[in-house]
Formats: sequence, structure tokens, C-alpha cells
Amino acid sequence: MGAFLPDGLPVWAAALLVVASFFTSALTASFGVGGGIAMLAMLGLFLPVAALIPVHGAVQLGSNTGRAWHQRAAIRYGIFVPFLAGSLIGAVAGAAIVVQLPDAVLKLVLGAFIIALTWANIPGFQRIGRTGLAVGSAVTALLTMMVGATGPLVSSLFAQVIPDDRKALVATHAAGMTVQHFLKIIVFGLAGFAFAAWLPLIAVMIVSGYLGTVYGSRWLDRLPEEAFRKWFRIGLTLLALDLVRQGLFALA
Repeated sequence: MGAFLPDGLPVWAAALLVVASFFTSALTASFGVGGGIAMLAMLGLFLPVAALIPVHGAVQLGSNTGRAWHQRAAIRYGIFVPFLAGSLIGAVAGAAIVVQLPDAVLKLVLGAFIIALTWANIPGFQRIGRTGLAVGSAVTALLTMMVGATGPLVSSLFAQVIPDDRKALVATHAAGMTVQHFLKIIVFGLAGFAFAAWLPLIAVMIVSGYLGTVYGSRWLDRLPEEAFRKWFRIGLTLLALDLVRQGLFALA
């Protein structure tokens, strides 16, 4: 197996990442949030910094594509289409930007914004319209080029637009993140990142992640809407507070 792995990555570490892909995909499929950041943290234990965000993007592309396909009947295309348009604009802007905000500042802003969107009931947000969705998706696509996992930000945005259908929320979020991770892969590929060395590991993690999606979707079917919203908000808040913590520690 070692012959199919990048130099310096032990077989036991690769096996652990494959198992983690199953559970992180199941987590997001069940509760709509958490898997992407958990996967980023796991990859960060074993991967070099230069490979972390592009490999994470490739794994999450597979995970979200599998979830979007498995839950395709629940996707809200009236929300997804303008999100797709805005994401294209944000990705182009992200590829062109040379000067970036410090990582610590980005994490502080992201964390605070996620908490605000999660707990504030913003009047009229459900009627934000196609233009508002396109602008929001452009911002998140731009940020995802700089920060590894912006899934919680997209989740908090969609939760305002889809306040009463957990299946539509999880499925539409998966479709949106599929687009953003796909665009991220294109940008990193054009920038010269060598994905070929990582493809065998990425492929096995994607298969494991899809199995996790199938398992997690069964939990989503059983989970009452009120319980889902409760744990969804708690999960988003914990992730946002951790982003704030990381930002504060980096600034200290």
C-alpha cells in the first residue's frame, strides 16, 4: 500500500484518514455541519502545510458530491442556481487576489459572523432573493480560497433561507459546497499543485466518505426537525467559537 501513498505518509496514518472520512461524512449528512472542519483537523495532523487545503478540497469535493447525489431529491434549485453563479464570480476573484487578510483576522471575522447568522433571526432573510444569494456565495467562494473550511458559513447562510426543512438544508448545502470545492480544485491545479501523488488516497477517502453519507442520511431521516435544528445550532456555535479561539491565539 505504501507504494500508492505520497512520500512521508505512513500506511497507518492513511488508514486512519480513510476511517475518519467515513465518520466526518456521516456527521455532516446527519447534522448538516462539522464534517469538513473535523476532516481538515485530521489532515492537518499528517499532511504538509502546502498540501493541506488542496487535498482537503479534493476530499470534500468527493464527499459533498456524494451527499448531493444521494440527497438530490431534496435540493432547492431556486437557491442553488444563484449560489452557483455567485461562486463562479468569487472563485475568479479569489484566484486573482494577491494581497490577503491575515489568517487570524479571517478566522475572527468568520467566527463572529457565523454566530450572528446562527442565533439572530434576521427579518426578511428568507426573501433575500437571487441577487442576495449570489453576493453571499461570491463572498464565501472568495473566502474558501483563503481558509480551508467555510462550510459552517455556508450552512449558517442557508439555514436562514431554509428555516424549516432539514433535508433541503443538508442537500442544498452539499450541492453548494460541491461547486465551491470544485472551483477550488481548478484554482489550485492551475497554480501548479501536484494532485497526482495524492489521488489514490483521495479516491479511497471519497469512497469511504460516500459510505458515511449513506449511513448518516439514515440518521437524518429519523431525526425530528426540532432536534436537528437544536444540534445544528450547537454544532455551528462550537465550530465558530473555535475559529474565534484560533484567531485570538494567533494574534496574541
